Amino acid sequence: MQAKLKHGVVVAAALAGCTPGAEQTAQPAATGAWQTLFDGKSFAGWTQVGDADWRLVDGAAAAEAGTGFLVTAASYRDFDLELEFWVSPDANSGVFIRCASPSQIGAATCYEVNIFDQRPDPQYRTGGIVDVAEPSVMLETGNQWNRYEISAHGPHLVVKLNGQTTVDTFDDRLTAGPIALQYGAGRVMFRNVRIRSD
Repeated sequence: MQAKLKHGVVVAAALAGCTPGAEQTAQPAATGAWQTLFDGKSFAGWTQVGDADWRLVDGAAAAEAGTGFLVTAASYRDFDLELEFWVSPDANSGVFIRCASPSQIGAATCYEVNIFDQRPDPQYRTGGIVDVAEPSVMLETGNQWNRYEISAHGPHLVVKLNGQTTVDTFDDRLTAGPIALQYGAGRVMFRNVRIRSD
């Protein structure tokens, strides 16, 4: 089953800001109920930025041409995010959180939790947050389903890849914004995307 996503305009403005001097202590898990962001049946709640050929394939959002993002209409501040992704070994993708601008998405305006096993400079490869934290474990993700668990509570950012913590750091540059799923190269699929927010 395949369905194309129509191009649209993000209707919710992102919130962004800094919290200098934020206390760097461990944050509890979000207390809200889990909410499904992508159910594999439609792109409701998401808007396309760019020209990636996003479509529905067997319950996943899949792309393999063009470049761009799927962006949530809603903005999130403190949350736990879980999702699964499948990529070809040459894929360039990522999960962008707390994006300052939903129309200008990148590592400078969002936290980019990278999916890029073959990144020429491996410093911020898969499992890392680009320009913020290197992955503590180098894991290969090509040609298999993988699981990301991403937590953002105040300045405390934690990334787990397939059950292993790859990032546990503090950064107060961005405080809130939408979430974006990237297609940059190769073949990329996302499924079972859900969030629990405060």
